[in-house]
Amino acid sequence: MPKITYISHEGKKNTVEVASGLTVMEGAIQNNIEGIDADCGGSMACATCHVYVSDQWFNKLEKIQDAEQDMLDMAYEPKKNSRLSCQIILTDELDGLEVTTPEKQT
Repeated sequence: MPKITYISHEGKKNTVEVASGLTVMEGAIQNNIEGIDADCGGSMACATCHVYVSDQWFNKLEKIQDAEQDMLDMAYEPKKNSRLSCQIILTDELDGLEVTTPEKQT
């Protein structure tokens, strides 16, 4: 199972194993990770699972789709490395992925 490190905006790290095929958001919910609200449950109808993907991992993710980019425009302080964690599906190739939560979710 891939390991993901969730980093709070304050720098607190929490590394957990999440089954391949699940999303980064689902891993956060299953492991009680603070900072990922996921109000819409992963249907990409909000931006409350917004994360910043570490630079070394960003280009290893599937290309962002227009609908996700539209939702990120509503997120709190989006950056060039912003993604919705509900859209990042875990694979063995993403073992070691690091994401940081924003100061707050919208």
